[in-house]
Amino acid sequence: MAMEIERKFLLERTPDELIAEGAFVRRSRQRIEQTYLALDEQQEIRVRRLVDEDTGEVEYTHTFKQGNGMSREEIEYSITESIYNQLFEASGAVPLTKVRTTGEWNGFTVELDRYDQLNLTVAEVEFDSLEAAEAFAAPDWFGEDISSKREYSNKKVWRDLQSRK
Repeated sequence: MAMEIERKFLLERTPDELIAEGAFVRRSRQRIEQTYLALDEQQEIRVRRLVDEDTGEVEYTHTFKQGNGMSREEIEYSITESIYNQLFEASGAVPLTKVRTTGEWNGFTVELDRYDQLNLTVAEVEFDSLEAAEAFAAPDWFGEDISSKREYSNKKVWRDLQSRK
């Protein structure tokens, strides 16, 4: 199982503002709809529909994650639209939707996620090792480090969204 090692930060400005200021160089933008099929404190299974806003290309994924915090085990693979639709419809859930702007800052690939259903924008940076993640010096515009704050995890935000429907 592959390891996902990432740090997350709470942004106070939008991706478009950061691009306009020159703080961030945009490479791509995707609209993401994600739905959790099963989750508990240590594991999650989700499906995603990803639409590339530049090309219109659509991709569907199925993901299993285990663990919490900066380092988690992850398996992700592509699925067909038909399988995605069956799993999504069977869930009866409201998908969490966001726009992910991927780009570069200081040699790092950074993903900026702007959520549709709430006033939240986060920056995520993935690393090859825990040592690299811990040594990372974030710029001021990244804001508060929320890597270990569960209230900002996608599964917690998604769960809260379900209770509102």
